[in-house]
This record gives sequence, C-alpha cells and structure tokens, in this order.
Amino acid sequence: MGKFILALDQGTTSSRAIVFDHNGQIKSVAQKEFTQYFPQPGWVEHNPNEIWSSQASVIAEAISAIDINGLDIAGIGITNQRETTIVWDVDTEEPIYNAIVWQDRRTAEFCDTLKAQGLTDRIREKTGLIVDAYFSGTKIKWILDNVPGARKRAEQGKLRFGNVDSWLVWRLTRGEVHVTDVTNASRTMLFNIHDLKWDEELLKLLDIPVSMMPEVKSSSEIYGHTKTTIFAHEVPIAGIAGDQQAALFGQMCIEPGAIKNTYGTGCFVMLNTGSKPVVSKNNLLTTIAWKIGDRVDYALEGSIYVGGSVVQWLRDGLGFITSSAEVEELASTVPDSGGVYFVPALTGLAAPYWDQYARGTIVGITRGTTRAHIARAALDGIAFQTHDIALAMAKDMQAPLKELKVDGGASRNNLLMQYQADLLGIKVVRPKVTETTALGAAYLAGLAVGFWKDIDDIKSQWQVERTFDPVADNETIEKAKAGWADAISRTLSHR
Repeated sequence: MGKFILALDQGTTSSRAIVFDHNGQIKSVAQKEFTQYFPQPGWVEHNPNEIWSSQASVIAEAISAIDINGLDIAGIGITNQRETTIVWDVDTEEPIYNAIVWQDRRTAEFCDTLKAQGLTDRIREKTGLIVDAYFSGTKIKWILDNVPGARKRAEQGKLRFGNVDSWLVWRLTRGEVHVTDVTNASRTMLFNIHDLKWDEELLKLLDIPVSMMPEVKSSSEIYGHTKTTIFAHEVPIAGIAGDQQAALFGQMCIEPGAIKNTYGTGCFVMLNTGSKPVVSKNNLLTTIAWKIGDRVDYALEGSIYVGGSVVQWLRDGLGFITSSAEVEELASTVPDSGGVYFVPALTGLAAPYWDQYARGTIVGITRGTTRAHIARAALDGIAFQTHDIALAMAKDMQAPLKELKVDGGASRNNLLMQYQADLLGIKVVRPKVTETTALGAAYLAGLAVGFWKDIDDIKSQWQVERTFDPVADNETIEKAKAGWADAISRTLSHR
C-alpha cells in the first residue's frame, strides 16, 4: 500500500491538492485560484473545464513537490463546493453550460413559485431542505430550460448532471464512473434522505430525467480507479464528501451534539445529530453528515452565504485593505465597532432568516466612524451570524452547546475567534490542522482502503492548537446582540 493519501479540495474560489501521511500531517500542498464569472447581478458561474484543469495541475504540483507517484498514494479523497451544478454531454464529454455556483440566485423566483404552490413542507419532509435557489435541483432545471436542445438531449439520455465531486470523478476515470456520495446528493433538493434514493416525485416536479443523475454511494468506499495521465499508475478514488460534511468528519465531530463552524468564503455551522435526522423548528437544514458502511449519520446545518468573502469585498470592492490578512490588524486598532453593525447580506441571507432578497446594510455610521470601525463591524458580522445559527441549533437539540470547533481560513483570525467565544458564552477550539475539510476527505478515503484501521485510529490524531474562552462582560454582549437584532430587522426585505 502507498504511504500517503491525496485529498482533492475543490472549493469555490480555488482548487487544492494536499498530501497527508499516516499521522494526518500535511506533506505537501498546492493551490490554484480560478475565475469567477458574474454575468448578471445575483448570477455566479465557473467554467467546469477550468475547475478540472486547475484541479489536475495542483495534483501534479503536490505530488511532484515531494517526488512521489501513483504507487505511493493509497487512495484519493474528494471534497468539494456543494450545490454547484454541472451538466455535460455524455458523447462529447463537454459541459453544455457553465457551472452554476451555489451562491447563484437566478432561480429565486421559480423557488417562490414552488412555495406559492404549497410545496415547502413536502420538499422539506423528503430532503430536509428548505425551498431555495441555493440547491442544485432548480439550477439543473434552469440549464435544461435555457440551453437550446438541452431538454431533448436529456430525454434521450445524452446528458449527465453532477455536483463538482461527480465531475471530478468522471474526468479522473475518463468517463467510466458517474457517481456521487450521500452528502452531495442530499444537497440537490432531489434526494430522499430517509430512503437514500433519488426522489421520483421531485424529479418529475422539476422535469429532470433520472438518467442524468449519478449513482449514489457511501462516503467511504472505492468508487473506481484513475485513468488519467496525471498518474502513471491507477489510484483508487475512495472517499467523497461535500466540503462541510468533510470538515465535520475532519474535526472528529463524531458524537451527537458535537458542533463545528468552517469560516470560508461562506460560513457553515454543522452539528452531528447521530443516526436520526432531527427536523428543525428553527429554520435550519437537516442533512446527511456521512455514510460509512451501513451506518448513516445526520446533521443540522446553518449556512452563511457571506463569511470570509466580506473581507475580500473590503479589499476588492472598497479598497480598504490591500490583502485579506490586513483586516485583523486594522480592526484591532479600535476597541470595538463604535456602534456600527455590518450585515453582509451581499447575496441574500441564509439560515436562520432565509431571505433571498435581503441586501447588505451598514448601520450606526457617525462622523466618528473610520475604516477600522467598518472592518471591525465586518468581522463582528461573521461572529453574529454564527451565533444566530448556534442558538437555533441549541433550541432544536433542546440542549446547551458545550464548545465550538472551528476551521477554515478566517478561523486563524484571533480577534474574530475571541469575539465568537464572547458572543456564544462557550469555548471556541481551534485544532492544530485547520485544513480539516481536506483532512476529512483523506480520512474517508483512508478508511476505505485500510490506510487507517478505524475511526479510533484517527481520533488520536486530532490536536488542539488554541482555545478561546469567553471574557467579555454580559451587559456589553447583550447590548451588542440587541444592536445586531436591530440591524437584521433593517436588512430583511419583508417581502
């Protein structure tokens, strides 16, 4: 068996390849950004071929950096931006349209139509999801409705749909394998999370032929072997999980009640609910955490559309900073936000508000407001949104939260992490390896090929880098929360 596991982490703004050793330590990393397309307001697209070429190039870079080849790799784990929708032609193997990204809002009006037809509860019962443009189902329908000849080709069985995981497996196996795993399937609004099958009623509702859909597998098994020239030898593809589920697993949140937040482009709070799906009464999603062997674990999830990307906006949109890393330094020059609240609803608000039409607001500006106050308010806004979701989760579980495990790029921001602990009133725990999304995919692949014996073998590897304990006084925090609640009420579209 090879000495390493290769994790492919295909994210919203970049593709990465990370090589892990048996101790879960990173041996090499390669990363490449790719183009974001915004053809109309609220529309976000990627070029699927650019996704593939960027991923292929970082694979080659990561393995050559430590001078290994396919024989040294025991298995490949894939984790990916979820909900991003690709439809391709089975004959030409070419996408028929750009990938429609999870952030894209073009199907919001169609989602309103589904709600008006009274389908919200029915869809939620089957899928655990609310009706929203976020998910893949309405994106597939849009492509079939708007690309000339697409629907006819789909009905002839000539088109294939996949989220990014399916697209990468298809390219890695040169079209031999068309699969997804339960975690990605559970984000399409077309998959029944109880019987683990594509739902005929929902496919019919959106007029999507079942022949387009990938075969749904567990999150940890051998799906096929590479046929691409990147590797001189065939390598088993053995783990797949959507990025947030992979991060939950990488954080070893394997007990019911364990909770993590990934601070990436968006933020994603996820709580393990064990072997039973918990139906949220507080506007959260019920989703599949993973399937290993015959066991399925479920999770509650709250999504934040704009997390770390608010810092990119301060950099690129407003020119406040020249690099994302500067934001902590700038925000630290003031003791607090000076009464400024920034609700970063730049692409609408997700959980627990689910307002597709909300737009970003900055309230509380005075003559004394500086760049630093707005930078501080932007970071605070990430922490406030996380607090709102964590509070909803505690209500759904009818139990207080004990600690929050954190990962993702913005989790390295100490100012943000401390404020998060203060708002939640619980400790925030940052692991030594914050690449937990890729690590989770590596673990799932490693389990499937016997690289790691079992979950207990993996658990011992997880280590704390730093813990943030709440220190702010209660009166200050309650006042801040009241100001945030007021800012949210001003942001909601009230449609």
